[in-house]
Amino acid sequence: MTLSVAVTVEQFWHPVPGGTARATQKTVRALQRFGDIDLVGIAAAHRANAGHSHDVTIPVCHSRLPRPLLYESWLRLDRPRIEALTGPCDVVWASAMVPPPRSAAAMVSTVHDLEFLDHPEWHTRRGLRFFPRAFAAVVQRSEIIVCPSQTVADRCVASGSSPRKVRVVPWGVSAVRVRPEEVKEIVEHYRLPERFVLWVGTNEPRKNLRGLVAAMSSLRIPLVVVGPEGWNIDAGTVLAPLEQRCHHLGEVPERDLHCLYAAATLFAFPSHAEGFGLPVLEAMAQGTPVITSAGTATEEAAGGAALLIEPRDPGAIAAAIQRVIDDEHLAADLKQRGLDRAAAMTWDNTAKGYRQAFEEARQGYY
Repeated sequence: MTLSVAVTVEQFWHPVPGGTARATQKTVRALQRFGDIDLVGIAAAHRANAGHSHDVTIPVCHSRLPRPLLYESWLRLDRPRIEALTGPCDVVWASAMVPPPRSAAAMVSTVHDLEFLDHPEWHTRRGLRFFPRAFAAVVQRSEIIVCPSQTVADRCVASGSSPRKVRVVPWGVSAVRVRPEEVKEIVEHYRLPERFVLWVGTNEPRKNLRGLVAAMSSLRIPLVVVGPEGWNIDAGTVLAPLEQRCHHLGEVPERDLHCLYAAATLFAFPSHAEGFGLPVLEAMAQGTPVITSAGTATEEAAGGAALLIEPRDPGAIAAAIQRVIDDEHLAADLKQRGLDRAAAMTWDNTAKGYRQAFEEARQGYY
């Protein structure tokens, strides 16, 4: 029996789609491989070819309302109903924590993180006005709440979610293989040194780029920074102390990114907080040793395959980086453990978890 699912994909058109859009897109593609799930996207009004599309592989029904009005109408007015856009469906998947109004369909919502509750200083004023209301609607409207890590699941329960509704479904990683000649070409294209530390992410305070720069100031190895501009931080100012030892690439095509992971001597991701930490697995999938933060969701994502540090201590970050550079046996061990971890974390497993959540929501098993 085919399961019909309407999924919110408006985040694909956000100015900074980030991991939320990428994870949703990868999960949607994996769900399509089941063959018995009929997926349709829901988005706001957009001009043709406006913004990011993230290679949408499902039909998308667009509202007549632009994003701000659509989101506020969902949260404040309980309209428009999803069925008015898509027709009848079994499940509505609110994939980016902005739940549409209740309808005859069951509701499954994804909560990626709740850092706006604990660290408002990391967010924009608009975000702080919006996200607490969206999360309250998630708690009220959802049959099932899916989180990418136990860290986020625990925070959901502590913030009012019923434990019986909450599920943990980790994100996966794509097994993209890049050839040595491709990697060499990309390194030459961006004029990068032979050895470098890589950081990937949206430039925002919680990612702790400032702490990594402070750590790198005592090291000789260059830093390569990849990712879009975000908010509440000026990357140019933060990176300035490293002068010529920093290569700030901004956003790059996905294939280039995989090659950069493969080329890096190590991947450093000392984030203060994440909902999951996709770059950790992406680096591991290319056989690159990873350093990341203890006591966070990225430790969960790493699954024992990374060298863990205290993200608030630049000295500890620097010592860990130097240790991996100096110790070939440690680097080789991290590489192999990372490859094994990445191989176990597939998008097909993610899709299976969501498929089960959809069925539980539809049948009332929660």
